[in-house]
Amino acid sequence: MNFSSWPALLVVDVEGNGTNPPDLVEVAALPVRHGQPDKNTAEAWLTKPERPVTPFAARVHGLTNQVLEDKPGWEEIKDAVHAYLGTSWIAAHNAHVDYRVLSAHLPQWRPAGVIDTLRLAKATYPDLPKHTLDALIEHARPDLGQAPAQRHRATFDAYATAQLLIAMASQYESWEQLVAAAVPPGLPGAPEPEQEPTLW
Repeated sequence: MNFSSWPALLVVDVEGNGTNPPDLVEVAALPVRHGQPDKNTAEAWLTKPERPVTPFAARVHGLTNQVLEDKPGWEEIKDAVHAYLGTSWIAAHNAHVDYRVLSAHLPQWRPAGVIDTLRLAKATYPDLPKHTLDALIEHARPDLGQAPAQRHRATFDAYATAQLLIAMASQYESWEQLVAAAVPPGLPGAPEPEQEPTLW
């Protein structure tokens, strides 16, 4: 894989307050440049949700109402998040979820494409019994020594997903092959289905 051929790409992860639909409490975006996660230009935001964090969500990611009490509301940071995401490609694990939540919070946002590392993992490691982030970390053994925070925080999960994306991408010859395996139908960047030739 020639990583220099990749377009601008951000690995993203979001954490919510546990309601349905969720309010965001954390957004992380980590650029991948030249086949490496670029922590120096990564961004992450904590935000106080309109509705309280549920006890279950707080147990998962550790972001309690107390931790978020003095953080800015979404309206205060949404323009900065939108500006940073721009029109880059994004990648996420089970990307439907992150894309749907971010799109609900940023109605004007239009990424160039959406890579789903869950879909990519099923194509790359078809014999694995599970393709969760934890299962992939155990299987691929990415170097997470520089991962910030801890599992289930957006910054950690984005870093882990970036390392897994790079490891899986190395098994494909081109960006186009990667896209064909990793972009879910109906999401931005999905290859157009080949049209059946007709007589007319």
